[in-house]
Amino acid sequence: MKKLIAILSLALLPLTGFASGGSVHLESADIDLTDQAALQRGAKYFVNYCQGCHSMKYFRYQNMQDFGLTKEQIEQNLIFGDHKIGELMTTGMSAQDAEAWFATAVPDLTLTARLKKGGADWIYTYLKSFYVDESRPFGVNNVVFPNVGMPHVLMELQGVQEATIETDEHGNKHVTGLKLVKPGRMSAEEYDGMARDLATFMTHVAEPMKLERQRLGIWVMLFLLVFFVVSILLKKEFWKDVH
Repeated sequence: MKKLIAILSLALLPLTGFASGGSVHLESADIDLTDQAALQRGAKYFVNYCQGCHSMKYFRYQNMQDFGLTKEQIEQNLIFGDHKIGELMTTGMSAQDAEAWFATAVPDLTLTARLKKGGADWIYTYLKSFYVDESRPFGVNNVVFPNVGMPHVLMELQGVQEATIETDEHGNKHVTGLKLVKPGRMSAEEYDGMARDLATFMTHVAEPMKLERQRLGIWVMLFLLVFFVVSILLKKEFWKDVH
């Protein structure tokens, strides 16, 4: 029994970690991976605002056909430079430039939704949690990712946020709230939708076969259920004459 409890505890550990999101409250992204329009918008935002620095080196441009885009739409609107539709979504930034500009390697984002606790909720909350911090190299910080080493590339869309910071009894500073002090091009509702679309796209990219895996899982469970019933009936038939 103790071994069973230990196994169950280990199995549930990732789920509890996802729910908590560490010490920061994660907002629910409430994404829908069947929403092809959201996936298409998310791909557009990623290519235009993120791919200048970040790659998705385990995902090919042509895979965006899986959520309704045609080959022509991808080539005309989502591929820049000399990339081809069959190639991986790499960035034009070299490792040397990244090191010079950001003092660190720029991470690939293909698996972010799987690696970060909270998945889509982490991405969604992160995109909404930048605030002014003049002590940082790019003048901004992030509640979800403290001391993040990147600029707020979506500031023109979201606007400028200031943080309310309180100090606890141990002298540690904590961000207790964010306030929009300079509006961006988008309203708060529009920016939330943009962040949700990006989280949806990045979640799809992290596991493109997730919906298919879930669909097959249902059929497997139904097969096992039917097989279980057949096994019980067969067992009764074999043992009916045994006394």
